[in-house]
Amino acid sequence: MREIDALAARYFFSRFGDASSVPFRATNIGSSISYALPVLTTLIGARAGEVVIIENPQAHLHPRGQTKMGELAVCAATAGVQVVIETHSDHLLDGVRLSVRRGKAASELTRIHFFTRGGAESHAVSPKLLSDGSLTDWPKGFFDERDENLLSLLSPVD
Repeated sequence: MREIDALAARYFFSRFGDASSVPFRATNIGSSISYALPVLTTLIGARAGEVVIIENPQAHLHPRGQTKMGELAVCAATAGVQVVIETHSDHLLDGVRLSVRRGKAASELTRIHFFTRGGAESHAVSPKLLSDGSLTDWPKGFFDERDENLLSLLSPVD
Protein backbone atom coordinates (compact mmCIF):
# COMPACT_ATOMS: atom_id res chain seq x y z
CA MET A 1 0.00 0.00 0.00
CA ARG A 2 2.87 2.38 0.53
CA GLU A 3 3.55 2.47 -3.20
CA ILE A 4 0.01 3.71 -3.85
CA ASP A 5 0.37 6.50 -1.29
CA ALA A 6 3.64 7.57 -2.90
CA LEU A 7 1.72 8.39 -6.08
CA ALA A 8 -1.43 9.85 -4.57
CA ALA A 9 -2.30 13.34 -5.71
CA ARG A 10 -3.11 15.64 -2.85
CA TYR A 11 -4.87 18.98 -2.90
CA PHE A 12 -4.93 21.82 -0.45
CA PHE A 13 -6.75 25.10 -0.35
CA SER A 14 -5.01 28.39 0.17
CA ARG A 15 -5.89 32.03 -0.22
CA PHE A 16 -4.12 35.24 0.66
CA GLY A 17 -4.59 36.23 4.30
CA ASP A 18 -6.03 32.90 5.38
CA ALA A 19 -4.61 29.67 6.75
CA SER A 20 -4.05 26.88 4.24
CA SER A 21 -5.87 23.61 4.65
CA VAL A 22 -4.21 20.30 5.31
CA PRO A 23 -3.61 18.24 2.13
CA PHE A 24 -6.53 16.08 0.99
CA ARG A 25 -6.74 13.15 -1.38
CA ALA A 26 -8.94 13.78 -4.41
CA THR A 27 -11.47 11.27 -3.08
CA ASN A 28 -11.93 13.41 0.04
CA ILE A 29 -12.68 16.80 -1.53
CA GLY A 30 -15.97 16.22 -3.30
CA SER A 31 -16.96 15.80 -6.90
CA SER A 32 -16.44 19.40 -8.00
CA ILE A 33 -12.75 18.85 -8.72
CA SER A 34 -13.50 16.06 -11.19
CA TYR A 35 -15.93 18.35 -13.03
CA ALA A 36 -14.00 21.61 -12.81
CA LEU A 37 -10.44 20.43 -13.44
CA PRO A 38 -10.98 19.34 -17.07
CA VAL A 39 -12.74 22.64 -17.80
CA LEU A 40 -9.95 24.66 -16.17
CA THR A 41 -7.18 22.81 -17.98
CA THR A 42 -9.00 23.07 -21.30
CA LEU A 43 -9.53 26.83 -20.97
CA ILE A 44 -6.01 27.48 -19.69
CA GLY A 45 -4.35 25.19 -22.25
CA ALA A 46 -6.27 26.37 -25.31
CA ARG A 47 -4.31 28.38 -27.87
CA ALA A 48 -5.33 31.34 -29.96
CA GLY A 49 -7.40 30.25 -32.94
CA GLU A 50 -8.76 27.13 -31.24
CA VAL A 51 -12.42 26.56 -30.48
CA VAL A 52 -13.49 25.31 -27.04
CA ILE A 53 -17.05 24.08 -26.56
CA ILE A 54 -18.14 23.39 -22.98
CA GLU A 55 -21.43 22.12 -21.63
CA ASN A 56 -22.39 23.20 -18.12
CA PRO A 57 -18.93 24.15 -16.81
CA GLN A 58 -20.59 25.31 -13.59
CA ALA A 59 -21.52 21.78 -12.50
CA HIS A 60 -20.98 21.18 -8.76
CA LEU A 61 -19.40 24.58 -8.17
CA HIS A 62 -20.26 27.13 -5.51
CA PRO A 63 -21.88 30.28 -7.01
CA ARG A 64 -18.62 32.24 -6.53
CA GLY A 65 -16.77 29.49 -8.39
CA GLN A 66 -19.34 29.65 -11.17
CA THR A 67 -18.75 33.40 -11.49
CA LYS A 68 -14.99 32.84 -11.60
CA MET A 69 -15.48 30.16 -14.27
CA GLY A 70 -17.24 32.79 -16.41
CA GLU A 71 -14.35 35.19 -15.85
CA LEU A 72 -11.84 32.50 -16.83
CA ALA A 73 -13.78 31.79 -20.03
CA VAL A 74 -13.51 35.49 -20.86
CA CYS A 75 -9.74 35.39 -20.24
CA ALA A 76 -9.41 32.52 -22.72
CA ALA A 77 -11.56 34.38 -25.24
CA THR A 78 -9.49 37.56 -24.96
CA ALA A 79 -6.40 35.43 -25.65
CA GLY A 80 -7.90 34.48 -29.03
CA VAL A 81 -9.76 31.28 -28.15
CA GLN A 82 -13.32 31.01 -29.41
CA VAL A 83 -15.26 29.85 -26.35
CA VAL A 84 -18.77 28.44 -26.72
CA ILE A 85 -20.58 27.63 -23.47
CA GLU A 86 -23.96 26.04 -22.88
CA THR A 87 -25.06 26.92 -19.37
CA HIS A 88 -28.02 27.24 -17.04
CA SER A 89 -26.02 29.31 -14.55
CA ASP A 90 -26.87 32.95 -13.99
CA HIS A 91 -23.65 33.15 -11.92
CA LEU A 92 -21.51 32.04 -14.87
CA LEU A 93 -23.27 34.60 -17.06
CA ASP A 94 -22.61 37.21 -14.36
CA GLY A 95 -18.88 36.38 -14.55
CA VAL A 96 -18.94 37.16 -18.26
CA ARG A 97 -20.99 40.34 -17.72
CA LEU A 98 -18.70 41.53 -14.91
CA SER A 99 -15.62 40.95 -17.07
CA VAL A 100 -17.11 43.11 -19.81
CA ARG A 101 -18.10 45.77 -17.28
CA ARG A 102 -14.55 45.81 -15.88
CA GLY A 103 -13.10 46.29 -19.37
CA LYS A 104 -11.52 42.83 -19.58
CA ALA A 105 -13.48 41.96 -22.72
CA ALA A 106 -15.07 43.90 -25.54
CA SER A 107 -18.85 43.80 -25.38
CA GLU A 108 -19.13 43.79 -29.17
CA LEU A 109 -17.11 40.55 -29.34
CA THR A 110 -19.29 38.75 -26.79
CA ARG A 111 -22.42 36.94 -27.93
CA ILE A 112 -25.27 35.59 -25.84
CA HIS A 113 -28.03 33.42 -27.26
CA PHE A 114 -31.15 32.24 -25.48
CA PHE A 115 -33.10 29.42 -27.09
CA THR A 116 -36.78 28.74 -26.54
CA ARG A 117 -39.15 26.25 -28.02
CA GLY A 118 -42.76 26.76 -28.99
CA GLY A 119 -44.30 23.53 -30.18
CA ALA A 120 -42.10 22.06 -32.88
CA GLU A 121 -40.23 25.35 -33.51
CA SER A 122 -37.15 26.68 -31.80
CA HIS A 123 -36.41 30.36 -31.48
CA ALA A 124 -33.20 32.19 -30.64
CA VAL A 125 -33.10 35.54 -28.91
CA SER A 126 -29.71 37.25 -28.90
CA PRO A 127 -29.63 40.19 -26.52
CA LYS A 128 -26.71 42.54 -27.00
CA LEU A 129 -24.26 42.82 -24.11
CA LEU A 130 -23.41 46.46 -23.42
CA SER A 131 -20.10 47.73 -22.07
CA ASP A 132 -21.61 48.28 -18.61
CA GLY A 133 -22.53 44.57 -18.41
CA SER A 134 -26.24 45.10 -19.00
CA LEU A 135 -28.26 43.42 -21.72
CA THR A 136 -30.45 45.18 -24.27
CA ASP A 137 -33.19 42.59 -23.84
CA TRP A 138 -34.10 40.21 -21.04
CA PRO A 139 -36.41 37.58 -22.55
CA LYS A 140 -39.01 35.86 -20.37
CA GLY A 141 -37.47 32.70 -18.92
CA PHE A 142 -33.89 33.97 -19.37
CA PHE A 143 -32.26 33.63 -15.94
CA ASP A 144 -35.27 35.21 -14.27
CA GLU A 145 -36.11 32.49 -11.75
CA ARG A 146 -34.32 34.31 -8.91
CA ASP A 147 -36.40 37.45 -9.56
CA GLU A 148 -39.60 35.44 -9.84
CA ASN A 149 -38.85 33.68 -6.55
CA LEU A 150 -38.07 36.96 -4.78
CA LEU A 151 -41.34 38.46 -5.98
CA SER A 152 -43.19 35.47 -4.54
CA LEU A 153 -41.30 35.64 -1.25
CA LEU A 154 -41.88 39.40 -0.86
CA SER A 155 -45.56 39.33 -1.76
CA PRO A 156 -48.24 39.01 0.96
CA VAL A 157 -49.13 35.48 2.01
CA ASP A 158 -52.66 34.48 1.04
